Amino acid sequence: MRTAARAIPGAGGRTLTAVEDDNLDMTATTDTPDAADIADAPQPRPQSLVLAFFGNHVLDEGDLCVYSGSIIDVLARVGTGEQAVRSTLTRMVNRGLLRRQREGRKMFFGLTPQAVRILEDGGQRIWRDGAVNEDWDGTWTLLGFSLPESWQRQRHDLRSRLTWSGFGALYSGLWIAPGHADVREAISELGLDAHVKVFHARADAFTDVGLMIRESWDLESIAARYVAFDKRWAAVSPPADPVATRLRLVAEWLRIIRTDPRLPVQHLPPEWPARQAQETFRRMAEETAGPARRMAAQLLETVPVRSS
Repeated sequence: MRTAARAIPGAGGRTLTAVEDDNLDMTATTDTPDAADIADAPQPRPQSLVLAFFGNHVLDEGDLCVYSGSIIDVLARVGTGEQAVRSTLTRMVNRGLLRRQREGRKMFFGLTPQAVRILEDGGQRIWRDGAVNEDWDGTWTLLGFSLPESWQRQRHDLRSRLTWSGFGALYSGLWIAPGHADVREAISELGLDAHVKVFHARADAFTDVGLMIRESWDLESIAARYVAFDKRWAAVSPPADPVATRLRLVAEWLRIIRTDPRLPVQHLPPEWPARQAQETFRRMAEETAGPARRMAAQLLETVPVRSS
């Protein structure tokens, strides 16, 4: 057991990333010890895996930093190369998602307040909101925006945030989401307050809500991702490497739900597959929680965050 202060006993697997993983190096394979039954799963991007790692093993453990070597060792178990991990850690520090802390010759990484908010939001989406919206009150959030043609990056960032927040494009500059979607903080962080208008409304009786949903969201692709997830994970046997299995499980589930707007189930096709996929995810998450916590206690080297 390698410890600097104390090893992390695990953290319930709650994580999320609402930040794009643009152009990150992905020197990864899928021939990990426990990946035989899920080898056809899309390989998560390194930043998604790093955030899933911190959500699984750091978020609920207080102010801790993890040795970079521990992060590299764990991500190697899911096929992500050392150079990809190191470049991702550096990029996440530059984006304000991680903080560095040097201890002797070793570099440790911890969460920033921004990353904590992202991970806690993920916990809300995974464990409390869920993937099936059965309590829709009939309201919609409408968001209109107009940006200069040259603001391509700002437009990309805004659309990414809107997609994560459950919005679909009704028209090019008018997006819509079910219920009361609060995107004020995201809009302010992007510096776009003056370019965005938000309204809350109900559809008129002549509006075909089902048709509107089919035109604004790609339901077939959303459903296919849930079906594929359930097929991959439903028959997975107890893993020999629960840390790697849980990391892949959470990262893949987040990749799916981050593009699911949680549309009202009464306006979706019969037997919407999100429910069965969610049951499979939660069963696997529960089965791997204890074993992953115990294995992490042996693998991870941590130190307390120093007060600045």
